[in-house]
Amino acid sequence: MSPSLTLYTYFRSSASYRVRIALNLKGLDYEQRSVHLLRSEQSAPDFLRLNPQGRVPVLTQSLAIIEYLEERYPDPPLLPREPADRAYVRSLAQLIACDIHPLNNLRVQNYLREQFFVDDVACHIWMRHWIAEGLTAFEQRLREPGTAGPYCFNNRPTFADVCLIPQVFNARRVACDLTPCPAIVAIDSHCMRLPAFAKAAPENQPDAQ
Repeated sequence: MSPSLTLYTYFRSSASYRVRIALNLKGLDYEQRSVHLLRSEQSAPDFLRLNPQGRVPVLTQSLAIIEYLEERYPDPPLLPREPADRAYVRSLAQLIACDIHPLNNLRVQNYLREQFFVDDVACHIWMRHWIAEGLTAFEQRLREPGTAGPYCFNNRPTFADVCLIPQVFNARRVACDLTPCPAIVAIDSHCMRLPAFAKAAPENQPDAQ
């Protein structure tokens, strides 16, 4: 039987990476359809009919997809039970997905290059600045009382880990210094020992280059 879920993805897309982790943690089978962002396949008319924003994953934002998966397939849960704890985890996830990632995604990089003639060196300086600023704040939030554990929140992976690990991958890709973020580095190391995270890693995708 073919998978009932289809993920339009690109191996280095942070948003797609998040959804892959969530699907794997939920134990769901899915089909991958690669959309090569560097070849502008996301701008093809057929793809724009699927997602007018011209982005992956398709249909909606990655966090909305993960919320849907949480509601549709509640076990294992990726959110804690208590409302205050759920709000804390969601705030960490949104710090990544709403504050760090939008300033560094491909369309922003392309705009910097095309409109301001920024070269790759300057572009990476831009990315490192915003990643470092965001991850420093994330690191500080991990020190809040009652949240200690091998993951972002206590003893099981949550939305926060699903969003953090792809961002750590991006940070390393542009040589961002993670020395000021020992808790983040430890969480990344712990998560990447889990099959669900390792299987979702960019280098393990069918379209990896």
